[in-house]
Amino acid sequence: MKKTLLGLVAALSLFGFALAQNGSSLYQKNCAFCHGETGQGRPGAFPPLAGHSVELATSPAGRAVLIQSVLFGLQGEIIVKNQRYAGVMPGYAQLRDEEIASLLNFVLEAWGNDKLLPPGYRPISAAEVAAERSRRLTPLQVYENRRRINLR
Repeated sequence: MKKTLLGLVAALSLFGFALAQNGSSLYQKNCAFCHGETGQGRPGAFPPLAGHSVELATSPAGRAVLIQSVLFGLQGEIIVKNQRYAGVMPGYAQLRDEEIASLLNFVLEAWGNDKLLPPGYRPISAAEVAAERSRRLTPLQVYENRRRINLR
């Protein structure tokens, strides 16, 4: 009986871990409506993630802004590839740190983004997400952080 119960607990734990690791389904559920099924974005409103998110992920400040954007949202006009986007992104702080890391790692590896990552790139970790979560930023503060990176 004790072994069966331990086995059941272990199986449920693994099932929960597998769900938390499914970045693709998290993207489809939370992001695809605005950023598109293939990360192409929506002109004037929501920027593309294909070909752009990697630009952010390759610097410490950019990695932080990616995580902050998912956690806290982002409000303010941004420019991506010389195109203006004025949509408002909601935050998804209700997702667990592991889920946000999984979602972001999916985005950074999907749609050819993986070929744009520099050698030695390391995936975003749940610990990085937890560190950013403790900052408790507003969407406008995330915007200011992103603006400082000055990508076009």
